[in-house]
Amino acid sequence: MKMRTVRLTDTTGLHSRDQHGFGFKRTIVLVAMLGLLATLFTLKITSGPEEVKRVAAKQDIAMITKALMLYHRDNGRYPTQEQGLRALTEKPTSDPVPFYWRDGGYLQRLPTDPWGNPYRYLNPGVHGEIDIFSYGADARQGGEGDDADIGSWE
Repeated sequence: MKMRTVRLTDTTGLHSRDQHGFGFKRTIVLVAMLGLLATLFTLKITSGPEEVKRVAAKQDIAMITKALMLYHRDNGRYPTQEQGLRALTEKPTSDPVPFYWRDGGYLQRLPTDPWGNPYRYLNPGVHGEIDIFSYGADARQGGEGDDADIGSWE
């Protein structure tokens, strides 16, 4: 009787040389992950919760600005001061009624700033054609540090 040799193949994708060490690619991925964790840890230590809120407000303002730009592109104008930012979630009924309004609106919902206050909208703006802003932590115009206004003009 003749014996047949059966060769098993590695179905895990690992090669015998990888079983003895990490391998170059794995080392690079590990170093990148450790760098990311170190960066996040450093940011957590160096920036307080108010700085995180200011960054979140800037991101919200950028998102609202993009939605307003789409509204302007579709209708040739921004919502009026009276229509306000609500025109991004609900079709305005006051003049000028938009010629085109996207099903579902331009935003799913209007965010509030990280301190729980609505974002402000000026048309015409003081700093540009339109202004979108938050009054910051103190919810009052002006201020310094954590209380400083955050706006689309920054």
